[in-house]
Amino acid sequence: MSLREKFQDGLKKAMRERDEIATSTLRLIMAALKDRDIAARSKGNTDGVSEDEILGMLQTMIKQRRESIKVYEKADRQELADREKKEIDVVKGFLPEQITGADLHQVIEEVIHEEAATSIKDMGKVMAALRDKYAGQMDFARASAIVKEKLVAK
Repeated sequence: MSLREKFQDGLKKAMRERDEIATSTLRLIMAALKDRDIAARSKGNTDGVSEDEILGMLQTMIKQRRESIKVYEKADRQELADREKKEIDVVKGFLPEQITGADLHQVIEEVIHEEAATSIKDMGKVMAALRDKYAGQMDFARASAIVKEKLVAK
C-alpha cells in the first residue's frame, strides 16, 4: 500500500473516530503533498512526487512542529505545544521504523566507507547518500552531527 493510500485510509478512520487532531493533520499532509505534486508536474514529472520525497516531506513537517513546540513552551503556551506533539505522533505513524542508537552509528560508518569519505569536506557527499538510502528512517539533524564527529576524527 502506498503512502498516498495510507493517508486516505488514515483520514477516513480519523473522521469516523472524530479525531480532530488526526483529521486536521492528515488534511495538512495531503494538501502539502498536492502542492508538491503540482510543482513536480510543472517540471515535467506527471506521476507526482516519489515515496522518498513524501518521506522527506513528513520529516520536514516533524522538524517544523518540534521548532513550534520550543516557541510555544518559551511563550508558556503549553496547550499549543501539546497539540503540536500530538500532530508529530500522527505524522510519525506514517514513517518507517527509525534508525537510532548503535544502528545509526553503524549505518553512518557504512556510508562513510562506501563513499570513501576521509575528511569534513566529504560531509555533503555522505549526507546526500544517507538521504538517498534512508529517507524517512532517521533524524538527519542527529545524523549530521554524528557524520561531522566521525569525519573530524579521521
